[in-house]
Amino acid sequence: MSAASVPQLEDLPLQHGTRVLVRADFNVPVDVNGSITDDLRIRASIPTIEWLRKHHCSVVLCSHMGRPKGQPDPKYSMAPIARRLGELLGVEVATSPEVAGFASLSEAQNLAPGGVLLIENLRFDAGEESCDPAFEVNLSQLADVYVNDAFGAAHRSHASIVGPPRVLPSAAGRLLAREVEVLGALLDQPRKPFVGILGGSKVSDKLGVIDALLARCDTILVGGAMAFTFHAAQGLAIGDSLVEPDFIDRCRVLLESGRIHVPTDVVIAQEMSATATSRHCGAGRIPDGWKGLDIGPETAGAYAEAIAEAGTVLWNGPMGVFEMKPFEAGTRTVAEAVAECGGFTVIGGGDSAAAAKQFGLDDQIDHVSTGGGATLEFIEQGDLPGLKALRESSMRKH
Repeated sequence: MSAASVPQLEDLPLQHGTRVLVRADFNVPVDVNGSITDDLRIRASIPTIEWLRKHHCSVVLCSHMGRPKGQPDPKYSMAPIARRLGELLGVEVATSPEVAGFASLSEAQNLAPGGVLLIENLRFDAGEESCDPAFEVNLSQLADVYVNDAFGAAHRSHASIVGPPRVLPSAAGRLLAREVEVLGALLDQPRKPFVGILGGSKVSDKLGVIDALLARCDTILVGGAMAFTFHAAQGLAIGDSLVEPDFIDRCRVLLESGRIHVPTDVVIAQEMSATATSRHCGAGRIPDGWKGLDIGPETAGAYAEAIAEAGTVLWNGPMGVFEMKPFEAGTRTVAEAVAECGGFTVIGGGDSAAAAKQFGLDDQIDHVSTGGGATLEFIEQGDLPGLKALRESSMRKH
């Protein structure tokens, strides 16, 4: 069974009242008032939950949120998630004051068919990230079967991702299955030409992905601060721009492929702020004391032309500091080009998804992934710990 062939919901041994532990990804932004500012990941979980409820299952949901460091922290409580989930489902979503223990077990056992329970933040227990066997057991006892619908966490070997599949019949939820289907097709049968767009701050974070994409892409367009390590490899002056000296030689070798395109002009400033005075200059002409914070209009136009001709586009990482007005133009131009592209378009989660949403273009993309880090690892490795756990579970007799 390939990574793109994970067991589906239809493969589960379900009966009336079967308790299903669903690992969701509700790691959403919440403001100081406890209001959710982007509920994309919550809405993305609805098809799986509704399918299980339609099949008369009781649904026990679990997720992490934030980084509470293995102990309860009210700032990261799942209460706002439960409220929003209840609004979307049109039912009351019960909550448990603990993660996996007697109270959660009692709540789960008393859950009626079609009922929904959300247990407290998984990361309130240190056993989640340390993959503690006792925590895995406690979590698995909450249900009869397990569903992983958390693509954004599927690259983590955490207890809730790899533990329950060891002992429970397991499958992928609708969200996870769709992510694997789309990304698997990018690796196996992309429509040509295949254009990859990579941005972000550090080239070191993307080296494995660049290698994987070079084996498949016709063109890779580079932006963001990572571009300046490539510029340094070309011997260009980069001023005070971010650079990773240890990776200059590697970038020089990558450029020899002839398929990696780097900015020919940039937008620079002396400081990264929304009120900074910005200037435009050619690549290699950045003076000391100035730093590159966006690709320039010439580069953005050239990138847009390449994207327009693509049969497949994968975009991961912004072209500049798009959150600030002086440095948003490059990312906006690329986002508009991806939205207008007639080929199959995929945004690999993270800041790229945030940028598309900021510019009101997210609904014009064929697939917006819910996991930035998971997308990169899947492309680099061709598999994820969470997917492997599901496949291995399907081969066991539970």
